[in-house]
Amino acid sequence: MSDSVSLPRHVAVIMDGNGRWAQQRRRPRAFGHKAGQEAAEALIRTARERGVRHLTLFAFSSENWQRPPEEVQQLFRLLALALERQVGQLLENDIRLRFIGDLSRLSPALRKAMADAEAQTAHC
Repeated sequence: MSDSVSLPRHVAVIMDGNGRWAQQRRRPRAFGHKAGQEAAEALIRTARERGVRHLTLFAFSSENWQRPPEEVQQLFRLLALALERQVGQLLENDIRLRFIGDLSRLSPALRKAMADAEAQTAHC
């Protein structure tokens, strides 16, 4: 992309189709979710490098609760691991993390990890 192209200040991405992507490749759905997480991390880096000021990732909709419980648990395990691994990088890059939506159905431990990540990056 040319440096002369102006980018929007806010980009929103709906993360969808990772499980189907994996199944098309005869891999478990969890493989697709992990690939989606890696793609999101690359997207965050690229948005930061390109000067996008706000990035919204729509990663889990209310319809996702209808998935098999093990798949839902896997998604939230990926989130918890990402929080453990990535908060330091967010801080280093002056990136503020905020979660929006109804978090009430998430486990108390995950909600705490999310709140802690928000608090750590609140000054960014």
